[in-house]
Amino acid sequence: MNVHTRRELVAGAAGAIEVAIDEPVGEPRGLAMIAHPHPLFGGTLDNKVAQTLARALLSLGYLAARPNFRGVGQSEGAHDEGRGETDDLLLVLDTLLPRVKQKQIVLAGFSFGGFVQTHVAARLAARGTPAERLILVAPAVTRNIAATVPPGTLVIHGEEDDTVPLAAVLDWARPQDLPIVLVPGTNHFFHRKLNIIKQIVLGPWPDQGALGASEPEPD
Repeated sequence: MNVHTRRELVAGAAGAIEVAIDEPVGEPRGLAMIAHPHPLFGGTLDNKVAQTLARALLSLGYLAARPNFRGVGQSEGAHDEGRGETDDLLLVLDTLLPRVKQKQIVLAGFSFGGFVQTHVAARLAARGTPAERLILVAPAVTRNIAATVPPGTLVIHGEEDDTVPLAAVLDWARPQDLPIVLVPGTNHFFHRKLNIIKQIVLGPWPDQGALGASEPEPD
């Protein structure tokens, strides 16, 4: 992502997991983990949406980590349809979290990575260490069963997405009373709209205020 990005191998459930790590200037305010799109369709930690999410969260002061899913880059193992990938992300999180004094966790994911992060968030909540925020960009909810997410989850979707149709995301979000931030005139990959994703992440969220703010904005 930049000249200061480093890559290291972290122990996963099926072997080593390659992780790209960017550290902010000064003490990190927490750990942000970003998950990339489907590995069987070319998804890697270098995906532009994943990089955009990492840049935004890095600018907010988080240590930003982007793992490669199983079988991608130097990550070992084989694709496991989200099950093993959830286990791997939790292990990466457990490995990196001791490196930051403030234990605030932000989970972000694009497409298949968003689907996996819904399950990571559910597992963290079940063990009593919930994520501070969950950011999902075009989450894959058509072929996969995404977990229920907590209130305040930020969901960003493209109006013209024909990979994960907007109607499917609305059907998933509706029972949860979950708002969706719609980006007009863009498809699944947000071509020429990456700056809008960054602006949304950095800006105020419904009922939550800005992620970079110390206190939510008043109504």
